[in-house]
Amino acid sequence: MQISENFTLKELTVSDYAIRHSIEEQWRVSDAVIQNLKKLAINVLEPIREIIKKPIIITSGYRCKRVNKGIGGALTSHHVEGKACDFKVIGLTVQEVFEIIMKSNINYDQLIQEFDSWIHISYNSSLNRHENLIATKKSGKTQYKLV
Repeated sequence: MQISENFTLKELTVSDYAIRHSIEEQWRVSDAVIQNLKKLAINVLEPIREIIKKPIIITSGYRCKRVNKGIGGALTSHHVEGKACDFKVIGLTVQEVFEIIMKSNINYDQLIQEFDSWIHISYNSSLNRHENLIATKKSGKTQYKLV
């Protein structure tokens, strides 16, 4: 199912964890989640792709509750509602992508540069905080710094 011009439901529900653990509900996505994924793709991901001019590789989009719990996701994660995704851009560093998005006029809830490994971005149509964070690990614990 095509969610937007450049994104499909399949890539926005990708989950190696669900495959490895045979969690079938990962791909039984509710209409409400699909609508949130459409808003995320249209309002955030498509504009990012337009600015960057390169494909966006989704590493984690929607997560059913079992997948979210299994990977240690936050209980209040926007991934569970289809309002967030993690991604990389081939040919750009995570820092470069983070700075490009931060300087843009894209309306997002949270933008997080996570461990110099990927970008997390969320869209919440009812309340977008435009919050920019950098996540690092210290003594095995995730710490967030507001930018």
